[in-house]
Amino acid sequence: MPEVDDRPTFLLVPGGNHGPWIWERLQGVLKDHGWTSRTVSLASAVEEEAPTEPLPGMYDDAQIIVDALDGIAGPVIVVAHSYGGVPVTEAIAGVSNVVHAVYVAAYMLDVGEGMFQTHGVPVPDSLAGLRFPENPDLNLPAAFYDGDPTNPETAEASSRLVPQTVRADFETVTRAGWRDVANSYVIPSGDLSITGTVAEEMAARADTVYRCPGHHAPFYSNPKEFAEILMEIAAGVQPHRQKRRV
Repeated sequence: MPEVDDRPTFLLVPGGNHGPWIWERLQGVLKDHGWTSRTVSLASAVEEEAPTEPLPGMYDDAQIIVDALDGIAGPVIVVAHSYGGVPVTEAIAGVSNVVHAVYVAAYMLDVGEGMFQTHGVPVPDSLAGLRFPENPDLNLPAAFYDGDPTNPETAEASSRLVPQTVRADFETVTRAGWRDVANSYVIPSGDLSITGTVAEEMAARADTVYRCPGHHAPFYSNPKEFAEILMEIAAGVQPHRQKRRV
């Protein structure tokens, strides 16, 4: 049997309303430097025109991440963007091949916390339904990028967004995997999204904090600079996961 490579694989987890396409630029840079990466499609980002209830939520996304980790031989660095931090936190608890978790403008929640509750949004009576990416009050979806809907790049990316399930917005973490896995938080300098309002609070929970140029998805706007951060993290990880004392 071939030997398992101790060089980590990056598992890239998109945020809400997004798909694996958001990572393509970064994956190209990582590949040019000899790094392997994979990504996942989260079930809560719904591409069907008429989905039926009950719609998938955060726990379904966490299971997708667990299954992806099971399919990777060797150590893994999990990179979570925005909402993706919630199911990643749930998924990586007790998974032996995860050597580091990177939260990028992401929700690094503790047990009992949900994404929208972080912003003081009350839990609705029903978690049925979809949340569409358009929200003029928050300048969404343009605020996911540079905030300018007339920018062709921002307009093109915004057109690829899909609805997100309400269930995923509010389901709460039952296992805070980052407490047992070495971790980092990346704060982009130009994050105009609502996530940016809690980034410093989330980052205070992390072992290490990095700052990088770019908007809410810095690996999309500044893939080279973001790849440098990931490669720096990867160079410092141990081949086997080290549990932290809490």
